[in-house]
Amino acid sequence: MMYFLRRIAAAIPVMMGISLIAFALSAASPGDPAVEALTLNGVNEPTQSEIDAKRAELGLNDPMAVQYVHWLWRACHGDLGTSYMTKESVSGELLRRLPVTLSVSGMALIIAVGTGIPLGMLMALMKNTAVDHTARIAALSLVSIPGFWLAILMIAVFSEKLHWLPTSGYGTIKHLIMPAIVLAAGTSAVLMRLTRAALLEVWNQAYIVTAKAKGLRDIRILLIHALRNAMIPLITVIGSYFGAILGGSVIVEVIFAIPGIGRFAMDGIFRRDYPVIQGYVVFTGLVYVAFNVLVDFSYLVIHPQLRLGGKLQ
Repeated sequence: MMYFLRRIAAAIPVMMGISLIAFALSAASPGDPAVEALTLNGVNEPTQSEIDAKRAELGLNDPMAVQYVHWLWRACHGDLGTSYMTKESVSGELLRRLPVTLSVSGMALIIAVGTGIPLGMLMALMKNTAVDHTARIAALSLVSIPGFWLAILMIAVFSEKLHWLPTSGYGTIKHLIMPAIVLAAGTSAVLMRLTRAALLEVWNQAYIVTAKAKGLRDIRILLIHALRNAMIPLITVIGSYFGAILGGSVIVEVIFAIPGIGRFAMDGIFRRDYPVIQGYVVFTGLVYVAFNVLVDFSYLVIHPQLRLGGKLQ
């Protein structure tokens, strides 16, 4: 419990740094939110007096330090501000759209783990065979392919050519398949190579040699003995991936027109909507830090000896 509390305490300065960077970057970005808010309909040309009044209404005339302290105080109480453009609560919008992003990222995680780890195990069992070499080339290719290019390619093939899947939108399981595959592709390849390397690293250790001497089959040794001790790097990648996917889903959500938090953030960037940008960065930063804390805590579950201050061999 003390370890868990220490990790949470260590995360507080990290979140403070994230909030400061989010606020500073938004404030330093070009454009005037007051002008953007007044010209939202694309027709009106605001006067200088209207712009000045709008800036006063939004609190943009206050010193930056004062704006940051006020915003941080509200954020600590769960209020990430109000959108300059829509007048809606940023916290409310993020929570409303979060299930959409989680449904895509959850399916992506299932695909990444469900393909990456089993294929990595197969590569380790068939080391230096044609299967191993082919899988390594496939993994390298998946890591190298840009996500936006893969998304466009899949739309062209599976939507426009074969008419199997919808090109965009959200609402059914079919709408999730292509975005989830795009998000999972790179991580699946990383898990393949990492699983292979981790299993081969422990394959010649004493307890594995003993298990082989007892006549156990390789697949049984791999599943029962080797995989557990190879899980630390895998859990690190999986936890970091799921925490970072909220930020990485922006391009996918824009390409596939998915109404998640990534699409919400992109709209905020285009409109110079500072509260939306700041709220998104802080929210995704909080999720990322939380998942890293959970990953550290999971080490104690997988390797109980760490509770007594032991070290991984």
